[in-house]
Amino acid sequence: MHSGALLLLAAKALAIAALPLAYVWLSRARDKFRKLAWVTALLTLDLIMFGSFTRLTDSGLGCPDWPGCYGHSNPLSAGEPIRAAETALPSGPVTMTKAWIEMLHRYFAMAVGVLIIVLMVMAWLRRRREPSRSPALATWIFVAVCLQGAFGAWTVTMKLQPAIVTAHLLGGMTLLALLVWLALREDERPVAPPAAALRWPAFIAFVVLVVQIALGGWVSTNYAVMACPDFPLCQGVFAPRDMDFSHGFTLWRDLGMTGGEAAAPIPFQALVAIHWAHRTFAYVAFAVLGWLAWRASKFDDTRRIARAIFALLVVQFATGLSNVVLQWPLALAVLHSGGAALLVALVVAINHRAWRAPRAAPSPVAAAGRGAG
Repeated sequence: MHSGALLLLAAKALAIAALPLAYVWLSRARDKFRKLAWVTALLTLDLIMFGSFTRLTDSGLGCPDWPGCYGHSNPLSAGEPIRAAETALPSGPVTMTKAWIEMLHRYFAMAVGVLIIVLMVMAWLRRRREPSRSPALATWIFVAVCLQGAFGAWTVTMKLQPAIVTAHLLGGMTLLALLVWLALREDERPVAPPAAALRWPAFIAFVVLVVQIALGGWVSTNYAVMACPDFPLCQGVFAPRDMDFSHGFTLWRDLGMTGGEAAAPIPFQALVAIHWAHRTFAYVAFAVLGWLAWRASKFDDTRRIARAIFALLVVQFATGLSNVVLQWPLALAVLHSGGAALLVALVVAINHRAWRAPRAAPSPVAAAGRGAG
């Protein structure tokens, strides 16, 4: 890709990023850093949903090179090779519509990268005025977005290999979690000691949620959503006997193929195993997240977050069920991905408050009893 096209790509990213930057700088917020962190987190959530839309519309290879489109900064300039590819294979991955979807996703992702660079620069400049404020987290977020960009490139150059695409999804969720933590860290309001009781429940819930999102990403990237077209059963039974977990969970393989030197089309029962694993672990995830929300509802500092988690669990159940019963409607599938990202943000918020809360000091009576013992 020539330097002129790269400069045009950079200009597009800067132009898109200028809008949220202007919104933050022209706002009346006293803490511009915190406001920019929240805006960037919100846009990252939107980017995750748009990435889901890109994947679900089969637009991931709409421009089969990276970072541009057939060496150009936009699909209009690449019209000739796009039309040639579409004429040769009308139902293939390259069409003008898919190319625009893919490039809009890239423009949006680069703009979020610009905002993260601004956050990092602000963090380091603030360090000069306030030495106690560490820029480490903002710097790690910059490293994470660079790695996420690399996975975005590999997603294209490695032809939507499921392991890479799933890692790209998890990278987006990681960015969202880090940005939410960065924004919450700027809130200096004290958290009452009782919330510290949520530390390990919140951590366990976060781990379980990450596993469930990884399984959901594996379902989506392997196009296994309709492998179990019935609910609550799968292929008419609770656990089909001939599920092929070995091929289904071979991580390093091409899309739609088995792994190894003797690669062959992946058997349907491997897709059933992928779907069944995600659906079955969903019961565990719902139970653990519901347990966390129930415990968090008892504390003033986390009660509102707990209610939001309860509501999102209902939405996730409804959209997940609809994806099966209604045969994977696009809007509900994107909403399901967005719900998972929102759950990440909410569970991170509970973790932040729980680990920030000071542990309650032992009462004088209890302390005296231990001393006497």
